[in-house]
Amino acid sequence: MNSYEETGVLTPEYLKKVLPPEGRMEKGPVVIVECIEKIPCDPCAYICKLGAIEKESLIDPPKVDYDKCTGCGECVAICPGLVIFVLNLKYKGDEALLMIPYEFLPTPKRGEIYEALNRKGEPVGEARIIAAREMEGRTTVVTMAVKKDLVMIIRNIGRKIR
Repeated sequence: MNSYEETGVLTPEYLKKVLPPEGRMEKGPVVIVECIEKIPCDPCAYICKLGAIEKESLIDPPKVDYDKCTGCGECVAICPGLVIFVLNLKYKGDEALLMIPYEFLPTPKRGEIYEALNRKGEPVGEARIIAAREMEGRTTVVTMAVKKDLVMIIRNIGRKIR
């Protein structure tokens, strides 16, 4: 398998390092931080009112205290790298909720169906828009319902299907 350095796409091996401890994802909304670059950045730690996101230094990737995280999504909207997501496996049936940063126009609307894209931009399923939260000066956060088995694969949406 190719490495991140070769492809620019996070590998399953790396992703295991940033996942919450076993059982935490099943308890409700939780943040997933896929930040790997050592760059000076800290808005996610600054915005988290619960102190669930910490950084050892300005350039270190963030670490999440999953006991404190409620999955509110404030960090999703403020991350300049667009690498923070919130997932909720307790949505319903075989669907999970996924909150993603979204910087395209037009903004998706509740009830619309889009192609669900993986980290490489390839279609892997469908995403039903539940909400789109637009905040002045921040990235729009789109909440969508997706198949549970795709929640860790989907990271964006493509063309509108209906």
